[in-house]
Amino acid sequence: MTQPNPTISTSPDQRARILIEALPYLRMFQGKRIVIKYGGSAMTDQSLKESFAEDVVLLSFVGIKPIIVHGGGPQIGELLKKVGKESRFVKGLRVTDAETMDVVEMVLVASVNKDVVSLINSQGGRAVGISGRDGPLIKARKARPAKLADMDVDLGLVGDVDSIDPTLIDSLEQQGFIPVVAPVGSGPGGKPYNINADTAAGALAAAVGADKFILLTDVQGVLDSLGELISSLSEDQAEELIENGTAAGGMIPKLKCCLGALRGGVPKAHIIDGRVSHALILEILSDEGIGTEIVREKAPGI
Repeated sequence: MTQPNPTISTSPDQRARILIEALPYLRMFQGKRIVIKYGGSAMTDQSLKESFAEDVVLLSFVGIKPIIVHGGGPQIGELLKKVGKESRFVKGLRVTDAETMDVVEMVLVASVNKDVVSLINSQGGRAVGISGRDGPLIKARKARPAKLADMDVDLGLVGDVDSIDPTLIDSLEQQGFIPVVAPVGSGPGGKPYNINADTAAGALAAAVGADKFILLTDVQGVLDSLGELISSLSEDQAEELIENGTAAGGMIPKLKCCLGALRGGVPKAHIIDGRVSHALILEILSDEGIGTEIVREKAPGI
C-alpha cells in the first residue's frame, strides 16, 4: 500500500528567510494597485479557489490594493445548454444575441461575481462585487464583425472597451473594499455588452494606473519554440513571438491584452499558472516568481 507523503516542514530560520524575502516587495507595492484577471482552474478547483482568496486577502492586509476582474465562460455555457440554447464562437468570441446577453449577465453578475466576493470575504477580506455597468465603470462600443471564411460575422452584443471611469473603484478603495468586477459594459442607451474578461482587465489596469497586471491561466506562461518557459519578455520580444508563430492559439490574445496594458502605462504584465497553489503570492512577493513577465524596457534575450 502506498504510504502518504510526510509533511514537509521548514526550520525557523527558513521560515524567517521566506518572510524577509518578501520585505522589499511589500515596501515596493505598499499602496499600489494590482489588477488580477481571475479565471481558469483557479475558479473551479476548491483548494485553488481558497488559496487565491487567501492571497488576495493577504495582499490587502499588507497595504497592496488588489482589483479583481473575473471570467465565467464555462458557467455561461452550462446555463445556455440548460435552457436549450447553443453556444457559438467566432475567433474565440461568443456570439451574443439579446437572449444570450440575458444569460451572460445572470451568470457573471448575479452568480459568479457573488461567489468570488463570498470566497474572498470568507477568508477575512472586504470584497464588493460590481459590474462594468455600475458607475458606469466600463463604457463599451459594439465590437467589429469577425472574419470567418472570408465572411463578416456580426457578433451581436459583444463589446470592446470604449472608455473606463475609475471613480467607483476609487470610492470603494477609499472605504477599504476590494473591488471584484464582472466584465459587462454599458453601451449607448445603456445597452449591455459582453466584454472578454482578459480585455476588460487589461484596459482597467491601464485606466487605474496599476503597477502590475496579472493574468491567471491554465498554462505555465509563455513558452519558447522548444517548449521551455520564458521568464521575461520585452514588448518587442512578445510581438515577435506572435509574428513568428511561436505564440499560438489562446496565448495570442493574452499577449495582446498584456501589450495593451503596457502601452496604457502599466510597467509590468504577468501571465502565470493559476493551477499553482498561492500563485499570486509566489509571483508578487518572491525573488524568482513564476510564469512570464512582460516589461516595457528591454528584457534579456530569449
